[in-house]
Amino acid sequence: MSRKNKLRKFAEIVSFPNVYECYNVQEPALVGVNMTPVEMKGAWHRDHFKNEHPITLELACGGGEYTVDLARRFPDRNFIGIDVKGNRLWAGARTALTEGLHNAAFLRTRIEVIASFFAPGEVSELWITFPDPFPRESQENRRLMAPMFLERYREILKPGGLLHLKHDDAVFFQYSLQVINSDARCTLLYQNENIYASPLLYPELGIQTLYEGKHLAAGKTIKYLRCTIS
Repeated sequence: MSRKNKLRKFAEIVSFPNVYECYNVQEPALVGVNMTPVEMKGAWHRDHFKNEHPITLELACGGGEYTVDLARRFPDRNFIGIDVKGNRLWAGARTALTEGLHNAAFLRTRIEVIASFFAPGEVSELWITFPDPFPRESQENRRLMAPMFLERYREILKPGGLLHLKHDDAVFFQYSLQVINSDARCTLLYQNENIYASPLLYPELGIQTLYEGKHLAAGKTIKYLRCTIS
């Protein structure tokens, strides 16, 4: 992507009413439309969605394909896509605005500080779709299924909240299963190492991100698990 195109997207996204951004993870704070400071922790239902429907987060959402399609399929739920790159979020946020999907919002921040922006129990579900597997052992703490991140998720999920993971990488998937099975406060509900080998148990698994399309074209199998976190 050209620098000019990135700058255009950065300029546009500042005006989007469905996007919130954190510019300094050392002192986490959010701004909304036109860089206006906002306090959203504990206030997403009241101040953004204007309803009490359950909130689902898509972590490392990229272009927000899952966030947008989930919002289309489940109008009685709220969805927030989270990514560190604003130019990625632009696509999903723009689509949601164009289609009038008022139950879809986007948050630019690092996931390490996610508890700064959501109150305990404010979130009902998490989707993690094709995150960077960080394969080197020295990178373990950067994996979004590492124990450190599970603790962050616990801080914001309601007790027994759901976590969904889709991925193509067998090593990362097995690592994720090991983390869940070794955590006494996690319960694995379902796992499938080739979701397209049989009819989908959950229709929303048919949503495909840009990366998933590339993985399928390369002949990779798509894996999925869901668990609860308490």
